[in-house]
Amino acid sequence: MEPFDALLRDALVVCAVLCFPVLGAAALIGLVVAVLQAATQIQEQTLTLLPKLIAVAAVIALGGRFGFGMCAALFTDALNHIPAILYALS
Repeated sequence: MEPFDALLRDALVVCAVLCFPVLGAAALIGLVVAVLQAATQIQEQTLTLLPKLIAVAAVIALGGRFGFGMCAALFTDALNHIPAILYALS
């Protein structure tokens, strides 16, 4: 099960690397908008959605090539590990 464990660990690392910048940008923009809403006493729920959406889209657009490369490398590793995983199962 060693090859499968390594592949699973790599998949979790790729997921973390791809998700954390997007979640960080959304949290940071949400915090800034919440502070501005508290300072101006404007409590409009739709005001928070558009800046978060723009920030998340920008992070995905800027890091898309990098993320696609990581996913492609993970897929290639998964295909290369198939014989070792099948051998470990038998």
